[in-house]
Amino acid sequence: MEVPFHRSYTTEEDVAGVAETIRSGWLTMGPKTIEFENQFKTQVGAEHAVAVNSGTAALHLGLRVIDLKPGDEVIIPAMTFAATGEVVRYFDAVPVMVDVDRRTHNILPEEIEKHVTAKTRAIIPVHFGGLPADIDEILEIADRHNLKIIEDAAHCFPSFYKGKPVGGFADITAFSFYATKTIAVGEGGMATTDNEEYADLMRILRLHGISKDAWKRYTKEGSWYYEIVLAGFKYNTTDIQASLGLTQLAKAEKVWRMREKIARRYTEAFRNIDQIIVPTVLPDRQTSWHLYVIKLNLEALRIKRDTFIEQLLERGIHTSVHFIPLYRHPYYQKLLSIDYREMPNSEWLFERIISLPIFPGMSKEQIEYVIENVVDIAQKNRR
Repeated sequence: MEVPFHRSYTTEEDVAGVAETIRSGWLTMGPKTIEFENQFKTQVGAEHAVAVNSGTAALHLGLRVIDLKPGDEVIIPAMTFAATGEVVRYFDAVPVMVDVDRRTHNILPEEIEKHVTAKTRAIIPVHFGGLPADIDEILEIADRHNLKIIEDAAHCFPSFYKGKPVGGFADITAFSFYATKTIAVGEGGMATTDNEEYADLMRILRLHGISKDAWKRYTKEGSWYYEIVLAGFKYNTTDIQASLGLTQLAKAEKVWRMREKIARRYTEAFRNIDQIIVPTVLPDRQTSWHLYVIKLNLEALRIKRDTFIEQLLERGIHTSVHFIPLYRHPYYQKLLSIDYREMPNSEWLFERIISLPIFPGMSKEQIEYVIENVVDIAQKNRR
């Protein structure tokens, strides 16, 4: 049997929504994009939502509107994807990488506190796999040191912290709608905020710095006249993507339940296997289950993580690793020269983590095949 790491969950409703938009003749950013923004901000409890073409663009605009400057420092977790660090470098600012929690893979508030300096301008917490980080503690640190928070919520829909959806806690929150995400439009993102000034500025910046509502110039309410008020970017999304976002949003609860059911079955099967450590979900928060990441108990195994992955692949099971710590990559080694020993938890995790397939539409047979083979490899290689 072949089990892919991910397969997009699209239905006839998605196809019909996209087809309707194509037939309308409005392909780029327009009324569907505005509708998607309005529905999304309601779902996450934010005052404003600004649709863009990627989660990376949302992070970039977030840092732009807080006026990040060259030489400023931004604290980020070491265990994250490229985007979290690279957007800081767009400003010639410094990404300050800190260690994470071994249980949740999320940034440690005490490590943030240790790394705050006079140059620190912002914190970018990443909600790993959809599990919210320690938001209250991070907000308290930011308030005490007068720092901005730009949440990297690329994995977070729908995720909840103490009963409230992620998307309305920080100064700005960045979501991703990449093909593998829980809402998938191919490429896309959203920035949410309660700050009207930030939202207005992001709307201008996403489309070449053209004055607000420039898209309306092609409607009967619009005019041919526009003004470029800033040096902006080409970050707008399209109505084709937004129409897919709307139909995906409509079934988000159903899709979350499908992911959660897979996660429950995995945890039930692996919980009592000595060689496997199952994900931790803290009781005061809910994860989107964008990822299901096991950790290998290497002290109970005769093989390393890489060999475990190879043996799963030999059996047709595709997995991934989230993430290679950012400081291990050549660019950041040259830039920051971080000693791996400064990141004991990130190093401990990197040796042990495997992301298993968890996608809506997985068959019962596929789920059980993954379980059977993970357990079999673990037990055949027990120390």
